Amino acid sequence: MTTFRVWAPRPTRIDLVMSPPAPDGVTVPGSGQRSRPMTRGDDDWWSLDVPEAGPGTDYGFTLDGEGPFPDPRSPSQPNGVHGLSRTVDHAAFVWSDAGWAPAPLERAVIYELHVGTFSEAGTFEGVIGHLDRLVELGVTHVELMPVVESPGTRGWGYDGVDLFAPHHAYGGPDGLKRLVDACHARSLAVLIDVVWNHLGPDGNYLGRFGPYFSDRYRTPWGAAVNFDDAGSDAVRAFVVDNARLWLEDYHADGLRIDAVHAIFDRSATTILEAVAAAVHALGERLGRPLVAIAESDLNDPRLVRDVAHGGYGLDAQWNDDFRHALHVALTGEADGYHAQYDGIGDLATALRNVFVYDGRYSAFRDRSHGRPVGDLPATRFVGFLQNHDQVGNRALGERIGHLVPPEAVRAAAAIVLLGPFVPLLFAGEEWAATAPFQYFTDHEDENLAAAVRAGRRREFAELHRAGIEVPDPQEEATFERSRLDWSERMRTPYAETLEWYRRLIAFRAAHPVLHDGSRPHVTADAGERWISFGPPGVRTVANLGAEPRAIAVGNDQWRLALASGPGADLKGSDLMLPGWTAAVLEGGG
Repeated sequence: MTTFRVWAPRPTRIDLVMSPPAPDGVTVPGSGQRSRPMTRGDDDWWSLDVPEAGPGTDYGFTLDGEGPFPDPRSPSQPNGVHGLSRTVDHAAFVWSDAGWAPAPLERAVIYELHVGTFSEAGTFEGVIGHLDRLVELGVTHVELMPVVESPGTRGWGYDGVDLFAPHHAYGGPDGLKRLVDACHARSLAVLIDVVWNHLGPDGNYLGRFGPYFSDRYRTPWGAAVNFDDAGSDAVRAFVVDNARLWLEDYHADGLRIDAVHAIFDRSATTILEAVAAAVHALGERLGRPLVAIAESDLNDPRLVRDVAHGGYGLDAQWNDDFRHALHVALTGEADGYHAQYDGIGDLATALRNVFVYDGRYSAFRDRSHGRPVGDLPATRFVGFLQNHDQVGNRALGERIGHLVPPEAVRAAAAIVLLGPFVPLLFAGEEWAATAPFQYFTDHEDENLAAAVRAGRRREFAELHRAGIEVPDPQEEATFERSRLDWSERMRTPYAETLEWYRRLIAFRAAHPVLHDGSRPHVTADAGERWISFGPPGVRTVANLGAEPRAIAVGNDQWRLALASGPGADLKGSDLMLPGWTAAVLEGGG
């Protein structure tokens, strides 16, 4: 027996269209389909009991004679965003992670990856094949870029339209469960990137069912999701249930919530607060800690402040200010939003205060921006040098290793991994992978594909005029160029970079003072291009210039624990650092 239910206040008639399970698991559209009318309840939920329907049944809904359309809560889309939905029995999967509990977020080292480019196979199974290498690296949390059903077979995933269905090209529901189970077997937690600020245009049928979108607001990517207008109660429940799905049915350990600055909600209890409360309540029920992490450019600490103190109760948020200041310190770039950062001076500010813009005037925005974080621990913030956006939104998808020498990358790694924030690495960063991470799509709608292609060229018109070809997002070659080459890890200079990352992560794990949430003592000299920071007993010193420097470290009680390259030496109370070198000191008296 299966009860089919769908919330749909807009249609006046809904029929369930159903196909029996196919022996080979592949359903031919239209084959053996039957249609049955559904019954509308007072709450605009339509339902129908079908005794003979079981797992593997393909189905959809016709709305006032149009369709069939996929279920808004489709658990599986084996034939893509325009195909029928498929029923899934989540209880049938045999898990082996009983008793599992992740490392606390403050002790985490997060590793962000894109399933399609992470392995040669480009699937959940392909990710499993590399998990032991992540264990050797020392990371604790694997963060998956969006894995929901989206157009075609390749893409970043931020244009997803079936938010309850793992992508069929990656391996579908069982593939994701096997990946999570394999991670837990290796003591790796799993975070899933969710997109609730908009949905992709291709295959997006939600508006036919009900008021899932609002005309009050507009996002850069399309209509805003309706969290505070008429009919929003069911939309909010849709999102909260989506959060629970990944954590309960797929055993994930947390969520990374995309671009919360584009989630518009003037409700007294915002959807972010509602999600945080649901996540934590579910964690208590399941007996394991679950977390919700926001991506935000608002510089608003209320996101992670406790509800009792006027916050939303999320567990952490990304800190773009730290990344931007570090990037400018390394590259000197002054384009776009980089222009508002001065490099080392603002990097020191970020290490001390978390946000650079904590109410300070931003020339880029032409207004004051942000708010001080107050007494919040630094471990409520995620720090990074690279992520999918900061690489992929560049015209050519260059990683930091394409922009600065390997020595600079290693020095920056010490600042990220031994800094006060929860560190995040982007897949391949640990060996300075040569593969770019470019913007790629696989839209089946030719008009949409043409619009995306033209938009990308418009965005980087200056490069186009200079004769630099901006990669076509729709070309398969753009996707293939972005695939990691794991064989690089064994060759110079990549192997040396990998070993440095391993040593830094091991050092962080062995020194609780590095992840206790306290703010470090920071000194810096922008003219001499060095920065020094750390809690009592540990000091990270980085020379972010080409010239060697003698840097005073206060006394002669320090000992040199790590150095990113040869030539670092302590002479009394002076640390001698070659250009583009970081050193880690212990002791200090």
